Amino acid sequence: MGKKILLLAVLAVLVGVLSGIAGVVYQKVYIETVGEGFVNIASVKNIMMGCILGTLVAAIGYFLISLVLKGKTDMVFNLLFVILSFASILGPIGFRMPLEQESPELFPGLAVPMHFFPALGWFALKPLFGKSI
Repeated sequence: MGKKILLLAVLAVLVGVLSGIAGVVYQKVYIETVGEGFVNIASVKNIMMGCILGTLVAAIGYFLISLVLKGKTDMVFNLLFVILSFASILGPIGFRMPLEQESPELFPGLAVPMHFFPALGWFALKPLFGKSI
C-alpha cells in the first residue's frame, strides 16, 4: 500500500507540473493570438499551483476510490475526474474581473481550457504506471 501511495504522489506531481507547463505555454500562445493573457490573475505561480494541487487532490481521490471499488477504480475515477473538470469551469465563467481590466470577456477563453489539462495529463500518463497503481 505504501508503494501505491508513493506512485500516486509521483504521478500527481508529474501530471501537475506537466499540465502547469502546458497551461503556461497555452497562456503565452493566447497572449500572442488575442493580445491579453490576464497575467495579473492567471500568473505562472497560480497556474502551476492550481495544477499541482488539483492533481494531488485527484490522487487522494483515486486512492480512496481504489479502497472501495477495487476492480472498477479507473472507470469510476475517470468519470468523476471528467465531471469535476467540467464543473470547475464554472469558476472562470463566473469570475468577477477587476473593473480596470481590459476585455474581461476574454478571460474564460484563457482559463476554461486549462481546467482540462490535469485530466488530460492524468489520462495520458497513468497507463505508464501500469498495474502498480
